[in-house]
Amino acid sequence: MSGDRPSPLVIERILRDRQGIWQQIVAEGDLNALTGRMLASSAIALACYGAVLGAFHSPLMALTSALKLPLLFLVTLAICLPTLYLFNLVFGARLSVRQSLALVMVAITVTSMLAVAFAPISLFFLITAPDYGFFKLLNVAILTLSALVGLRFLTGGMQVLNDHGLLAPATAAANAPAQVSVPAAANAPAQVGAPVAVPVGGTSGAAEPVAVPAGAAVASAANGAAPEGASATTTAPAPAAVPAQWSGQPGTAFPPGMVPPGYPAQQRHWGNPPVRRGEPTQRPASMTLLYIWILLFGFVGTQLAWTLRPFFGDPGQDFSLFRSIDGNFYAEILRTIANL
Repeated sequence: MSGDRPSPLVIERILRDRQGIWQQIVAEGDLNALTGRMLASSAIALACYGAVLGAFHSPLMALTSALKLPLLFLVTLAICLPTLYLFNLVFGARLSVRQSLALVMVAITVTSMLAVAFAPISLFFLITAPDYGFFKLLNVAILTLSALVGLRFLTGGMQVLNDHGLLAPATAAANAPAQVSVPAAANAPAQVGAPVAVPVGGTSGAAEPVAVPAGAAVASAANGAAPEGASATTTAPAPAAVPAQWSGQPGTAFPPGMVPPGYPAQQRHWGNPPVRRGEPTQRPASMTLLYIWILLFGFVGTQLAWTLRPFFGDPGQDFSLFRSIDGNFYAEILRTIANL
């Protein structure tokens, strides 16, 4: 929690004050202590849930599952974390290793705590409906749902880091409006009735200023005629036509060098479309690769779970710490569904 007396349970702080967690990760404030607390909480929760899984077979299987389930998540993290960190480095993100680790540990902590919250339900079906196939599918569904919620926290945290410019700093800098210095006189709209000096050719070759109304000078110049009160030799700069969608008035003419009122200074050049406020910014490559990394994390985790099995323990077989590696996790799930 964000108060002076934070909650002793790290999961409560994650759920109640997730913005405070993201801000702490952004600022890299005391990340070692935060990561250590999440690691300890996750290991305890996964050990409790692993004991429930192994209880279907025997107390010895419950003990080994309590050790292997935390090992499953931590080894999967150790395998996949370097990939996430290098993905971010390749595409210009400024995440440190500690920030990446803390983000993933938030997801694992939420997953483990949500799974242990389902433990009473799993125990209920273990006692009332001790069917091996049903019990296995039930707990696979619980772990899948818990992992999806935890990964949702991971994507939310990465989005916060993206908003702070840690994922795509170059893109954020490129999208910032350019500061262009334009003289105030060039941007000031002409006052109707104010005199404007127009050079008039004289007999001596020098130009004499003749005061004419501003509206007349601009309108006459737009029509190609000389202002009233000036001689035929009056010279005025040719106006530049501004497209209607930029000036707000169809066919509005502005003298050269003048920026139309309300038109962004950084987009005065012809051919550049106007910038509309409120348009969604382009998703950085780091966010796209995050979803690819999540799929990779899932495939590595399921294959490692198949390698470390058994977690449940088939009651028709004797206890064993590991099984021979044959088949795969997905084929086993499909076979179990078919047997039901």
